Amino acid sequence: MGVVEIITGVERRRRWRPEDKVRILAETEEPGASIAIVARRHDISRGLLWHWRRAMHGSQAGLSSAEGSAFLPVTVVGDSRAAPQVPVDRSIQIMLPGGVCVRVGRGADLKVLRGVLMALRS
Repeated sequence: MGVVEIITGVERRRRWRPEDKVRILAETEEPGASIAIVARRHDISRGLLWHWRRAMHGSQAGLSSAEGSAFLPVTVVGDSRAAPQVPVDRSIQIMLPGGVCVRVGRGADLKVLRGVLMALRS
């Protein structure tokens, strides 16, 4: 008859008390805390910490993330450091033979301008 060997060992799956979970999760909420570092410190996976966080925040809020979301009012203010507006000259100069210069400003009537140019050329 064969020999049967029974190997026993410590169960790898630990059972965490709720107060331990809260204490460990509080470490992740501290400024500058890293989920990975906290997980390594307590020898647990990052995924388990994220699972605990989702479960904890979901049970505390009692709301889904969409229901707990809200828009905040925002006021858009101009940049005080912006360069001042410099008026831009939007005119053109037309130099005709004989030293005649015609300045045409923005919004000039094209029919009138055509008539003036034809009169000056003749």
